[in-house]
Amino acid sequence: MKESYLESIRSLAIVGATGLVGTELLELLNERKIRIPDLRLLASAESAGETVNLGGDELRVTELNANSFRDVEVAFFSVPNEITEKYVPQAVKAGALVVDDSSTYRLESNVPLVVPEVNPQVLRTFLGQIISTPNCTVTPLVMALKPLLDEFGLKRIVVSTYQSVSGAGRAAYEELSIQTAALLNGQHQEAAVFPHRIAFNCLPQIGSELANGNTTEEEKMVRETRKILEIPSLAISAMCVRVPTFFGHGMSVNVEFTKDFANEGEIRELLNAAPGVKVLDKPSHQIYPTCVEASGSDYTFVGRIKRDHSVKSGLNFWVITDNIRKGAALNALQIIDTLFKYRRMS
Repeated sequence: MKESYLESIRSLAIVGATGLVGTELLELLNERKIRIPDLRLLASAESAGETVNLGGDELRVTELNANSFRDVEVAFFSVPNEITEKYVPQAVKAGALVVDDSSTYRLESNVPLVVPEVNPQVLRTFLGQIISTPNCTVTPLVMALKPLLDEFGLKRIVVSTYQSVSGAGRAAYEELSIQTAALLNGQHQEAAVFPHRIAFNCLPQIGSELANGNTTEEEKMVRETRKILEIPSLAISAMCVRVPTFFGHGMSVNVEFTKDFANEGEIRELLNAAPGVKVLDKPSHQIYPTCVEASGSDYTFVGRIKRDHSVKSGLNFWVITDNIRKGAALNALQIIDTLFKYRRMS
């Protein structure tokens, strides 16, 4: 990611600055030594007054309100939908470009849903004010699928996710920590964020159940993947599971292609050449990506690549990425960078 385009931003508001994604976005700015002249950290009244150290500068968090977006050039939102619905229109009215991490606008036809490694072209002629970043499982999924789609075509996808607690926010992250410590000390700790204990457990439901049997999380995967890949009728089946890890969303993916591939080596070459993707795939030597490799990394990792012999042109593989980093914060920065690059080129 070229820093020069981000450095041209005069003012940036981060809504949800004390949350996991907001904190990660600040960390990314610090790592890349990107300095925004007017950087506004916005959060709820409970977090107002906190300070954040960014490259030696102490920045104060202020309470989000109707006047927060005056003279703001870009506003990044990573807050619950109800906050997004209330304040994004105010940011737009003030003239800000909004990059939204919630599901509020993702499926609206006039709002681009963007993973810059996959569909940057939708930003070339974009003249609106709202851009959405996808669900944190969809981003790594489409990054792995796009080079395969271009080469072999997609007929059907079956995906099972193994999603870390950080995807449910800071309170969920803390609940896993507290429950784990309590259980290891022979104590009992009631579930508060999740409907069941998450420590040493797996919960096969993320989101509420819909009439078609999918959960809201599974429906996001289906609809957002179709939109990004521009295949409205793509057959996708998803099962989303919450697992007791802190960072990293993993996925077991089964793909049926419209055109057969020669061998797994051909798949590895395609994926390794894809932007933002790294293949770790030598199971005979216990080499495959896990949460350990994914946590803190910009990459989407792929491993356990093997032919599915039950169909003519089937493939199984494992995908994992840091859901807070590439799944949200980094993707948002890349969106802004890509958009500003196109605007400078025009």
